[in-house]
Amino acid sequence: MLEIAAIFITITALFAWFNYRFIKLPATIGVMIIALVASVLLIALTHVGFDAITDWAETWLGQINFNALLMDGMLSFLLFAGALHVDFSKLKRYRYSISFLATIGVVISTLVIGTAAWWLFLTFHLEIPYLYCLVFGALISPTDPIAVLGIMRSAGAPEDMEIKIVGESLFNDGVAVVVFTLLLGAVTAGEALTVSHSALLFLEEAGGGILLGLVMGYIAYRMMKSIDQYQIEVLVSLALVLGGYTLATHLHVSGPIAMVIAGLFIGNRGREHAMSDTTRRYVDGFWELIDEILNAVLFVLIGLELLLIPFEWSYLMVAAPLIIVILVTRFITIGLPLMAIKHWVDYRRGTTRVLTWGGLRGGISVALALGLPESEYRNAVVMVTYIIVLFSIVVQGLTIGKLVKSVAGSSSESERESHSGH
Repeated sequence: MLEIAAIFITITALFAWFNYRFIKLPATIGVMIIALVASVLLIALTHVGFDAITDWAETWLGQINFNALLMDGMLSFLLFAGALHVDFSKLKRYRYSISFLATIGVVISTLVIGTAAWWLFLTFHLEIPYLYCLVFGALISPTDPIAVLGIMRSAGAPEDMEIKIVGESLFNDGVAVVVFTLLLGAVTAGEALTVSHSALLFLEEAGGGILLGLVMGYIAYRMMKSIDQYQIEVLVSLALVLGGYTLATHLHVSGPIAMVIAGLFIGNRGREHAMSDTTRRYVDGFWELIDEILNAVLFVLIGLELLLIPFEWSYLMVAAPLIIVILVTRFITIGLPLMAIKHWVDYRRGTTRVLTWGGLRGGISVALALGLPESEYRNAVVMVTYIIVLFSIVVQGLTIGKLVKSVAGSSSESERESHSGH
């Protein structure tokens, strides 16, 4: 295990250095593209007879359980670190739209995308059961802002847009994982899903996650408030994540939701009442560094996973129209609630476009797909998921900055015209 970690950290460091020195793309997108190119080159070498390196790489990658690594390890750190830097007072202002997108929006997305996937698979003679397609709809629904946040900030994205996309993604990650777990349980058990049973299980998972996050966050907050020693307070925050997520797993409640709630609690109440300026600086620095390192590792792994995923052209024919379905569904689920509450909450012109294009699919979708049990349908779902995630990160991730600048510029122009009109 230590050897695998050493090789992987070394590769990630080399790719990150090469990107920063020569390519100069946003860090997460840059390292993933380099890893993707490396995978393609290794596959090309295999076709011309140089397969020793590729065989070694595949053997090495085969020892890594991507699903366990992300879902049971990295995800808790990433969600806590993301929530730690969210201002709850600003997040609360958009609570209705964020709540809709992270709950009903996820359910609508699961149904629409799952139904479209079922029809497309059938069109290309891939007979995958409808319930299994709904599982795909759930795993592709969570948005992953990791890659896009740095671009939005460097592009000068307005704060309100940033808060919306971060808040939504932090919560819909947890909700989508719960929905995925419920649907996968129904598939593997071969039982019909009932609304009442599903609602009860959802309440137990999500509600239990919220309660555990509050309890664990409060305990950590009281411990940090009672001392002024930044080394111990950083250690307490680390124990909160590792211990809290492990406890959530044993209690069968949502670990991702628990980590988001705990992160919001420590990042707001803890930051204001339990930390000195020195502690605040060290806690922020520690979690920012953890966040950046894990993101780099995650996106390199996504790029290298191409070596292990069997490819067929029919999968591309299914994935291409599904990308359009996903974007249209997201546009509608974002646009309708914003229109409904526009009389109570002001929204910048172009918000719907930015949130639609900025809703990237990422590592969570790949991890959930790779965690599917072996079946005759698994390879099709994994490859289609992988193609959609690659498009999302590379195409949407590299163009969202221009869209943000365009929207921010047009908003500033409108404000100037409004003031001059008065």
